[in-house]
Amino acid sequence: MKTFMDKDFLLETDTEKQLYHDHAARLPIIDYHCHLDPRMVADDHKFRNIIELWLGGDHYKWRAMRTNGVDERYITGDASDWEKFEKWAETMPYCYRNPLYHWTHLELRTAFGIEKLLCPDNAREIYEACNEKLAQPDFSARGLMRHYHVECVCTTDDPVDDLRYHTATRESGFEIKMLPAWRPDKAMNIDKNGFADYINRLGEVAGVTITTFADMVDALQRRHDYFAANGCLLSDHGIDEFYDEPYTDSQIETIFAKAMRGMSLSTFEQRQYKHCFLTICAEMDARAGWTQQFHYGPLRDNNTRMFQQVGADTGFDSIGEFATATAMSHFLDSLAAKGMLTRTIIYTLNPCANEMIAAMIGNFQDGTEPGKIQFGAGWWFNDQLDGMTRQIDALSHLGLLSRFVGMLTDSRSFLSYPRHEYFRRLLCHIIGSDVERGLIPVDQPSLARMVEDICYYNARRYFHFYD
Repeated sequence: MKTFMDKDFLLETDTEKQLYHDHAARLPIIDYHCHLDPRMVADDHKFRNIIELWLGGDHYKWRAMRTNGVDERYITGDASDWEKFEKWAETMPYCYRNPLYHWTHLELRTAFGIEKLLCPDNAREIYEACNEKLAQPDFSARGLMRHYHVECVCTTDDPVDDLRYHTATRESGFEIKMLPAWRPDKAMNIDKNGFADYINRLGEVAGVTITTFADMVDALQRRHDYFAANGCLLSDHGIDEFYDEPYTDSQIETIFAKAMRGMSLSTFEQRQYKHCFLTICAEMDARAGWTQQFHYGPLRDNNTRMFQQVGADTGFDSIGEFATATAMSHFLDSLAAKGMLTRTIIYTLNPCANEMIAAMIGNFQDGTEPGKIQFGAGWWFNDQLDGMTRQIDALSHLGLLSRFVGMLTDSRSFLSYPRHEYFRRLLCHIIGSDVERGLIPVDQPSLARMVEDICYYNARRYFHFYD
């Protein structure tokens, strides 16, 4: 019987252990998609205690606590920080086989040197030990990034953001790159409350009086240029699905005018607008030489009562079912036909689409660069052992795993970097296991290069962060 989470956690054979310890483990981290607060990096934020760092904004943990019968007061409510930590510790022993159990103990071990398993009996001891460490200078936001050997992060930023914290971080001489990533969802979500107010705000920031859809595109282009001037090289879109509804310019202008006047739109009109919007954004990205990312497939804000009580992104989203292969194909094909399909990463929340996407991306590789169109890493509900394995298997069987740009945290937490370790250990297990079973030849230099590329070098080359 193996020891729980020893130095060879997830590694079984000698080949797996060698690939991880001699190659994957030593590489820096490029976290090309996260939700860190740029202000915390600019200010080198000092965390008041482990609750702010660990449970603040972590809807993964919140969902587990609710499922364990914890009252909302101890999750997002007015309970004290110790009371919240105590409730999380009470939940921990019920998390076996949930990735939270592994993540929690990886974070305790790698950040704080704590080897004990969190439970109610030692909750106070661990709480105080973590807080004692967090009081030390090296446990600030920047200190934790250095601790985990982070080389570059890309945050998620709205077009109206002034990027002041990215500028301040860069000018401070901080050695770790923090780059913005363009996320224009609010300008796309014409069906959401507050759309018109947001568009007016966009116009103010861009210096454009927006009365038409063409005006809005002008404003977006100005902000896109501003982001590019401030180091942005990626866009990201959070979408339910891809869209295939035909439209004309005049139809989009009419739809936009109706939305700005607060008039209701049909579902078809909303989809026409989103199709047009995503196409225009993709063309902007292509002209700028950016990489575009599409995170699709969630069913958001399912619990109306709790959405009204605690808001969005608080743990009430789930996996959606969307038949989107045809729309995705037409979207990518229309861009390719115009020579406007830039580097693209597609992430699915529903693993049922894994093979579809792994096959789809092969249709649009054009030989201009390796792995130009990517199947993104297991995301959100899929960044656990089974989800990551299924994504890796689908990509391996239908594409080139060797050209994969690897893992990201997709997290708001400065303690989430062990998710890269989790992925790297699993990757070495999968590859090493195939070697031991005679499915991959014993070619140590090639295996080492493959692992190092997926963990680090592919992303470094693909995103052009250092050109």
